[in-house]
Amino acid sequence: MPQRLVVTEMSHEPRKRFAEELRRLRAERGLSLRDLSKDVGWDPSLFGKMESGSTLGGPEVVQALDQYYGTGPLLLTLWELAVGDPTQFKEQYRRYFLLQAEALSLWHYAATAPSGLLQVDGYVREALAAGGAKGEELEQQVEARVSRRKLLEGDAAPPFRAIISEAVLRMGLRDKQAWRAQLEFLAEAAERPNVTIHVLPFGSGMHGLVNTNTMFLKLLDGRSVAYVENDVRGELIEETERVEHLQRAYDAVRDQALSPAESRMFILRMLEEVPCEPST
Repeated sequence: MPQRLVVTEMSHEPRKRFAEELRRLRAERGLSLRDLSKDVGWDPSLFGKMESGSTLGGPEVVQALDQYYGTGPLLLTLWELAVGDPTQFKEQYRRYFLLQAEALSLWHYAATAPSGLLQVDGYVREALAAGGAKGEELEQQVEARVSRRKLLEGDAAPPFRAIISEAVLRMGLRDKQAWRAQLEFLAEAAERPNVTIHVLPFGSGMHGLVNTNTMFLKLLDGRSVAYVENDVRGELIEETERVEHLQRAYDAVRDQALSPAESRMFILRMLEEVPCEPST
């Protein structure tokens, strides 16, 4: 049997492959990071972080690099694969995120934090930092979580229903401008045709999901699974009886929540209470 031909020694891990390709292209041109910055227009430190794998950058800079190097959509394609790569998430979340990416529809109850699909960059950063993440790990986890928002974008985006406890909306962030951006994002998302947002107000009483963030996924094979999470741990639940029990609890919560129109007005009223950025 002939020996297998090794076509390339470049990594098969999307994030590493993207960084390797960036380094290769710059090296072939004999450019320094500062040279690249002068030609393309972004700060050289950003290119350095992208080539080291500590950040992926955004689609605008990647498209600019594709145009500069004459690589067509190559870098953007590698970037999209890196952004969607489940291996960038911690091990316990990977199967859940793979199922989430293929779900026909999703619905969520937020007891302590908005769904990750509805979190803006500033919210993600403060939440992860509060959990102890820092440095390069923090930056990578922020990028990974923020990238999940793409699931709800585009014509083929699945329907998503979110019930948000008023407690989540009263918690806020230390960074008031980040909190303002979060509320603005929720109000904007509530107007999308595939997104429905309810607010569960104080005074609704106890219920079966009171302390648990819960996401339900309708899968291609007709099954529904649930992912429950608190501040300590998360668990993917696939047993039919347990999922149905959680669904009944979710339906009871939805019955107590405000309508989508009332919920959006509630969010806008809260937004009015957040100070605007001081003028300079």
